[in-house]
Amino acid sequence: MSAQVKSRARVQDHGEVFTNEREVNAMLDMVKQETERIDSRFLEPACGDGNFLAEVLRRKLDVVRSRYRRSLLEYEKYAFVAVGSIYGVDILEDNTQECRDRLFSIVEEDYLPVCKKSPTPGFLEAIRFVIGKNILCGNALSLKAVDSSGADTDEPIIFCEWSLIGDKVKRRDYRLDELLEGSADNVQPSLFGLSGTPTSEWELDEETGAMIPKPIREYPLVALYEVSQHE
Repeated sequence: MSAQVKSRARVQDHGEVFTNEREVNAMLDMVKQETERIDSRFLEPACGDGNFLAEVLRRKLDVVRSRYRRSLLEYEKYAFVAVGSIYGVDILEDNTQECRDRLFSIVEEDYLPVCKKSPTPGFLEAIRFVIGKNILCGNALSLKAVDSSGADTDEPIIFCEWSLIGDKVKRRDYRLDELLEGSADNVQPSLFGLSGTPTSEWELDEETGAMIPKPIREYPLVALYEVSQHE
């Protein structure tokens, strides 16, 4: 667990104060059942270097290991689901990268004893790829991506949905601003889609029963171990 303050300048410039371990666990214990549901999605809009997300991932992997450690294939599938359900945004590039590295290290440390230090080719690469797509440098207030200086760009934050279908993965990309708009009955359409045209089509999400925007991109099914080969 990192210190609560990295520097006074970062506190003054960005209001950056990290939540310590005791508070992280106390808050997550309030939704303990969800932290232990492998596919339950978590979004941390100011994730820092990952104090909350790291603990969520540890809890999910504890469940994966307890249920599936006797089958490497099943462990890999559900560990992928656990990682794919965790999302974070931070405005500072160094925090974003530290969070990615931290989450990957947690998976690697949990996985190597299960695979007896003989990783399945492509698995850890897939995990790193998904983490790179799910932990993004952006402004959670404007819902825009940011440049290396932390200034907003014109690009919206784009998150990927990862669905496991058998041994294959389905990826669909969504604009975060549209996902946060609410229901189609009370939607203020985003001004522009990525191509410069309005993006306002909605569909029923069978998992939640809510109306959600249609994805801006859909990808063909790919093998789990080949995910990182399909940008």
